[in-house]
Amino acid sequence: MTFGKTKKWLFDALVVLRKDLAIETATGEIVTTSGFFAVLVTVLGSLAFATGPGQVSKVAPGVIWLAVTFASVLGIARTWHREREEHALRGLVVAPVARSAIFAGKAAGVFVFVLAVELLVVPVAAFLLGFDLSVHGLSLAVVALLADIGVAATGTLLGAMTVRSRARDLVLASVLLPLLAPTLGCAVGATRELFEGAPLTELVDYLGLMGLFDLTFGAAGLGLFGWLVEG
Repeated sequence: MTFGKTKKWLFDALVVLRKDLAIETATGEIVTTSGFFAVLVTVLGSLAFATGPGQVSKVAPGVIWLAVTFASVLGIARTWHREREEHALRGLVVAPVARSAIFAGKAAGVFVFVLAVELLVVPVAAFLLGFDLSVHGLSLAVVALLADIGVAATGTLLGAMTVRSRARDLVLASVLLPLLAPTLGCAVGATRELFEGAPLTELVDYLGLMGLFDLTFGAAGLGLFGWLVEG
């Protein structure tokens, strides 16, 4: 790919991203609904499990990532529902834009939405469950970054696969959750190790597996997205 084509590809991806962010800025429906749901799951999780001394590292990772996972599925489903409204997806497909650029822009939008939900969930979890963000915040951000890329790439790819299905929300959740299990399992394990005092340098295995997962589904999305939306 030449520099000119690369520049146009990046521009097209940014246009798609800007479109999704503009809609969300105007409506706030994804971050508001997903964020509220995620915070509710966090509160219920903190009430349901014992969080005494020595329990935080066992409870907090599961509470955080369960909340983020279910909120992400909700947000991804809503993102693709928008594309069905008034044939918006058809407009994207017929536009003179590389299909891979559409995938990248949509995935970047999902990444931003998931990150926004985490910015709500993590401080609430820290307050309710009693872990110190000043100690764990930076390392947790690295784990979340890798996990969010996997969620965004996988969710965007499967959203394109199920967007024309009548039971798309059910199908999306049924297929997406098992495929996210490896990266979310690594995120939970890495977060648990962090809260138990392990430095980030000891989490190379977890981070490497999440990175491999990100590359796999990112490459699959870039390569298959056009075929999925046009099929």
